[in-house]
Amino acid sequence: MLILSRKPGESIVIDGRIVIRVMRLEGEVVKLGIDAPIDIPVHRQEVYDEIQKNNKEALTDSRTKLPRLAPGNPIRTSRPPTGNGNHASQP
Repeated sequence: MLILSRKPGESIVIDGRIVIRVMRLEGEVVKLGIDAPIDIPVHRQEVYDEIQKNNKEALTDSRTKLPRLAPGNPIRTSRPPTGNGNHASQP
């Protein structure tokens, strides 16, 4: 792990595309500004860990399987047409 010292207003650059700037110090809290391309996700560690946990659970989720339909029993997704197909108003 690389450890750097920075003062408020100073930055570090990662891969020429990500800039992390120390914005200010508030007691023991360091406020950082992160400028990264839109295609690079940036998360706090606890949020990233939760995303990873949820992704793993989704892959191993043992959901109840839906029963298969018997062949020859199609499901209708809309009503069958009625009348003569003429949708104009009757006089």
